[in-house]
Amino acid sequence: MKATPSHHSLPSSAVLKSIFNSEIGTIYFYGNIAIVEANEGVTLSYKNAFPVLVKGLNYLKVSSWVYISNRIHSYSLNPHDYKYLEKIPTLKGISIVYGSEIGKKNAAMESIFFNKPHTSFSTLTEAYNWSKELLDS
Repeated sequence: MKATPSHHSLPSSAVLKSIFNSEIGTIYFYGNIAIVEANEGVTLSYKNAFPVLVKGLNYLKVSSWVYISNRIHSYSLNPHDYKYLEKIPTLKGISIVYGSEIGKKNAAMESIFFNKPHTSFSTLTEAYNWSKELLDS
């Protein structure tokens, strides 16, 4: 068990299993919930982000999981790349934690490109709780 980062205000039941750092950002694995925090200024794509995510998931050997994008930094992505995430059968849904009204609007626009559960929240705790409910359903 690893120490939970101070900016992750999560329920006490959330146990941080693993952390992967890469040139694109950091992925925190709380069991079968992956919280991704991209680095400032990066451009995320399936080519640079997907291999990092898969490496972590293979390490944890989870059967179903949820992706939380904790947008604490400004970065770019192509929402058309959601089609690659959508093809992962074990991915149950995506949640975006936004920090501004523009971020909220971007998250709403991105949901158009993903045909599995996709939602957004203003806090990481809300996103985590939604993820747990989705996995338990």
